[in-house]
Amino acid sequence: MAHNVLKTIALASGVSTTLLFTGFSSPAFAMSPFQASYQFSYNGKNMGSATRTLSKSGDDWTYVFTAKAGTMASVTETSHFSLNDEGHILSNSFIRHSKVLVHNNSMSINFNPSAKIIHTKKDKQANSFAWISGALDELNAELQLREDLKTSDLKSSYPIADAKGVESRRFIKQDNEQVTTSYGTFGTIKVVMKHNKPDRDTIFWLAPKLDYAPVKVFHQDGKTSYGLLLTDYKGTTNQSI
Repeated sequence: MAHNVLKTIALASGVSTTLLFTGFSSPAFAMSPFQASYQFSYNGKNMGSATRTLSKSGDDWTYVFTAKAGTMASVTETSHFSLNDEGHILSNSFIRHSKVLVHNNSMSINFNPSAKIIHTKKDKQANSFAWISGALDELNAELQLREDLKTSDLKSSYPIADAKGVESRRFIKQDNEQVTTSYGTFGTIKVVMKHNKPDRDTIFWLAPKLDYAPVKVFHQDGKTSYGLLLTDYKGTTNQSI
């Protein structure tokens, strides 16, 4: 259970939105470092905390997601990438380490566009498949979508790599909503990520005032639900919104 909670919230916090937003007006900010903290819950009960941190060194960017459910479980995901002049992310590598009680798991992705191949390894199982132009990982996909959202140059789907291949993810924009968190109340864009199963949905509430960072995430999978709610944010803000 703990592994599913952490894996789902990691995915949810790493992927945000992709359809044209309306009802807000703001200048386009360039990608900039930030740190966001969250509280996450399982079936309505608070279980722990999570953080996301984006940093830059030279032309190299690093995006890290961490989550911890007490002493029971933890996960760390790290994405390394660069950004070209058009604002497109060029994926380099992704790695996930998770621990549930005494059990450890890992998964890595290495992007090799020059050889047009992607290598992955999940625990001891290695795999490789064809590289696709614009392929992203679960973490940097959220950043690419946010950059596209700022310029209104958005796609209906994005190619996201996992251990087995590259899958196109589709997002549907719904109504704008006000969301109250312990950090404040924000006008948000509500977006649903569609899954292949009819009883599974992931919903994101994105705040333009916080550079389109998600302030709330909710995932429903049958009778099980997971939640993520902002508790702190340090980074670019738009005070006019």
